[in-house]
This record gives sequence, structure tokens and C-alpha cells, in this order.
Amino acid sequence: MTKKRRTRQERLRRRVHYFLDAGGSDRISILVHRGLILLVLLSVSAAVLESEATLATKYGPWFYGFEVFAAAIFTIEYLLRLWSAPDHTPYAHMTTAAACWAFARTPLAVIDLACILPVYLAMFLPADLRVLLLLRLLRFFKLARYSPGMRSLVAALEAEKSALAATSVVLLGLVLLTASAMHLVEHEAQPDKFGSIPDAMWWAVVTLTTVGYGDVVPVTPLGRVVAGFTMLAGLMMIALPIGIVSKAFADEIHRREFVVTWGMLARVPLFATLSAAEIAEVMEYLHAQTAAPGTMIVRRGEAASNMYFIASGLVEVEGAHGPIRLGEGQFFGEIGLLQHARRNANVRSIEATKLLVLDARDLRALMERNEDIARHIESVAQSRS
Repeated sequence: MTKKRRTRQERLRRRVHYFLDAGGSDRISILVHRGLILLVLLSVSAAVLESEATLATKYGPWFYGFEVFAAAIFTIEYLLRLWSAPDHTPYAHMTTAAACWAFARTPLAVIDLACILPVYLAMFLPADLRVLLLLRLLRFFKLARYSPGMRSLVAALEAEKSALAATSVVLLGLVLLTASAMHLVEHEAQPDKFGSIPDAMWWAVVTLTTVGYGDVVPVTPLGRVVAGFTMLAGLMMIALPIGIVSKAFADEIHRREFVVTWGMLARVPLFATLSAAEIAEVMEYLHAQTAAPGTMIVRRGEAASNMYFIASGLVEVEGAHGPIRLGEGQFFGEIGLLQHARRNANVRSIEATKLLVLDARDLRALMERNEDIARHIESVAQSRS
């Protein structure tokens, strides 16, 4: 392969990776992501509806045709993701083959593969493959790729897998302990239900999970004592993993917000010369805000409580001297705070805009701690007033 051709191929591969995985914000990337999300939802809905016998009989060929179409698109998607794996940041240091193999072993890639297997299995196996419906429904989990919330939850579970595994071990121990105790005290009164420890384990699982079907219950006084202990232990066991996961999820959301805010802050020229420690210090005062196109961010005459830094996007200031447009790296709203006055202009977003917001008290604290920032903000405010 010539060097020119190899360069062109690498450029195309990076482009494919950008469209599929890099979270691009251009129109083509958005259309690709929305199209795949729609196809996932439609294919899952089709799989669910096909389980209805009357619909399967009436529209069987349509269901099959759509399934083949969806499988073809998902196959192309899977192959493109596999091909562009070397452009994923975690695999950038690997060879092409190693990067593809590393990507193929990730949970989402395994789900991608499992989602397309039913159609190809149906081509070679003559049996009724409706039992593979579960594999088709796995496509629903492909949505995790497009949902920051689901990705955060998966990351939280990954971070706390050791703690959750320890909780599972404790739960299994409690099942064995309570089942053994119940077998010991109830096996003579109810040999059909507690005649062995495996028989009693069904009751232990149902009771520890607080489901309580009521199909197996103790009848002896000592058995009821064991049951009471088991119920209380079940309540504690439910609270333990919930607390672990909720804490990890909150930490993951906080980390994600920290990274996003750091990236936005780094794009503002006013803070470009700050060190990493100083940026982290400034971040304590700021919080991120997004504004859709046409959103009124500031209204003339209202009390001034915040100033805004534009991390990306475009806003229009409707001042006394005509409209002024401000873009990435600029800021507004500082005059009202410095002069303790009401807003003297309307500010509206022209396009999707990401802002960093600083309230009045934090502005004063920031200006006191950094004289360069204070001088710059005051000079801009004087030129605008």
C-alpha cells in the first residue's frame, strides 16, 4: 500500500470514528446517532410485537424483512466500529489488530455482536429461533452508547465492582446461614418444604429479598424467630448495595461535570494563562449552564446577580447603542455586578451556547484573589459603560 493511499485510509478511518464514537456535534454526526437510536427503538419494538401470535401471522414477512434490514445496518455499524478501533484514545498505542481485539472484548462491542447473531444463525440453523428473541432485545442496551447517564451508571458499577462483589458474597452467606437454620428448626414440622438445605434456600432467597411470596412460611415458634432475623437482615442487605451504587453514581456525575467545566473554562482566554491549580481554584466559583437558540439569558431591568463567560456559542446583547454580538471567550453581565445596578440590556442566545456562571459574591472573591483577572474585568466593564 502506498503512503498516499495509507494516509487517505487513515483519514477516512478517523472520520468514521468521529461520526460513530467521538460525539461530534456536526449535522452528519447528529444524524448518524439519531438514526441509530431510532433503528434500535424500532427493532426492539418489532421484536416485542412479533411475539404476539396474531401479529406474527399477519405481518410475518414484514417483521422478517425489517429484521434483516436492521441486522444489515447493525452489522455495518459493528464492522465500522471494529475498523476504526485504532483511533479510540485507549487503543492509540496498540497495533491495528490489538486495538480491534481490545475493542471487540468491551461490553458494548459484545452486545453489538450478540444483537446481529440471530439473523445469521437463522440462515444456517433450521430450528425455530424465536428462543433467540432475548438476543434481539439486547439491542436496547446499545442505547447506553448514546446516553451519558447510562454511561455514568456503568462507570459507577465498574468502579465499585469489588464492593458489590463483596456484598454478593455476604448475601450468599446469609442465604446459606438462614436456610440452614430454618432447615434445622422446621424440617420435622414441614419436611416437604424444609426437608433439606436446598429446599430451605428458596425460602431464604424470597425472604432476604423482601419479596415474600408466602408459599413457604415457618410454623414453629423458633422458625418464626429465625424468619424475623432473616427479614431484618434482608432490609440491611438491600440498603447496602443501594448505598454503594448511589454514592458511586453521584461521584461519577461529579467527575463528569468537573471534566466538562474544566474544558469549558480552558476555552475562555481570560483564564488561559492560569496554572492547573489556579483553574481548579476558579472552578470552585463557577457552574456550567447551557442555553438553546433564542433563550433570553439576561433581561433589561432585572436585578444583577450573575455574570457569564461564553465557553462556546454566540449571544446578542440588545444595548442602548444597538445589538452587539459576543462569542466564545467573551463575557457579559459584569457591569450590573460591579456597579450594583440593574441590568441595562437584554442578552439572548443566537445559537446553542455553553456558559460558565459566576454569582456576585463569588465574583468579588475571585477578583480579590487574582488581581490580573480583576483588572481585566474592570477594564472591559469601563469600556462598555
